[in-house]
Formats: sequence, C-alpha cells, structure tokens
Amino acid sequence: MGCGNSRHNRENESCVCQVVRAIKDIQDTAQEEECQSCTSCFNEPLGSLISPVRENVDTRVFVLKTKDGSPFHAFFNNDDNACVSIYFRVEDVFDNCCATLRVLVPGKREGTNFVPVNLVNCDDKCCINLAKHCQVTAFMASNDCVTVDLNCFCAIQCIADVNLGICN
Repeated sequence: MGCGNSRHNRENESCVCQVVRAIKDIQDTAQEEECQSCTSCFNEPLGSLISPVRENVDTRVFVLKTKDGSPFHAFFNNDDNACVSIYFRVEDVFDNCCATLRVLVPGKREGTNFVPVNLVNCDDKCCINLAKHCQVTAFMASNDCVTVDLNCFCAIQCIADVNLGICN
C-alpha cells in the first residue's frame, strides 16, 4: 500500500483507494443510518463531520494530494467561466481502483447566495492559491466529472459533509 504501488488488486490497493471506497459506501447509506459522532473519513454516518451533526447531507467533500503533496485539481465550467477546483465528490469506484469524481465548485455564502471562490492565483493563471482555500465555506455540484486512478495519489483529506441535492 502507498505511493507508486504497482500492484492492482483489492488486497494491495492504496489507502487512498480504500478511503474513497469507504466514502462511497457512506454516501450510499447516508439516508439509511442515524447520525453519530465521527472524526475521520472512515467513520459513519454521513453528516458527522459537521458539528453539530446534521442530517440531510449527501456528500463527503474531499481533497486528493499528489506524490509531491500538492492538491490534485480539475476544471469545471461555471456558466461562461472555466474554473479550477481541488474539491471532489465520489460518484463511482470501479475496476482496479479507478473512480469517477464530480468536481465541486468552491464557494462561500453571502446571505442566501452562493458566491464561487476562484482558487487560481491572479498573477499566475496556472497555479492554485492555497491561501484562498481558507475562504471556502460552501460547495456546489458542477456537471463536470473526472475519472482517476486512485493509486496515483498519496493522501486524502476529508473536508466537510454537505447537502448538494445529489439524491433529489
């Protein structure tokens, strides 16, 4: 288990793959279980990363980190503006630890409005400005997905449990 592992079977899959599979299972059973306290990506039920525990959540938001420790990012299209995000929701895990991830739009709430937060550094259009991560307090589902090999990542960090209206 770990970075650069060339074995592709379930017994030797990476810890990132195991966590993403667990998140998928937790999301799938979100409405079947009662809420309890939780402090890690593996613990159930969905909604317990929020204090106080909140029901009516359908997504565990997470960030994947590459071998050099930088956050993995993907593009999404928000109206006329192409944007970048480091936040994901697992949609499916299949084969030898491949996954389809929905790209989530990072944002913040201003009153009842969702305002996207641009994570790209204004001076350098190709780099993620990690300081802007601290401004992100809300998420919105995009229509964009990316398929990844989970064995290519070295770390995963669960960020929040939110209701994106995916199950509606």
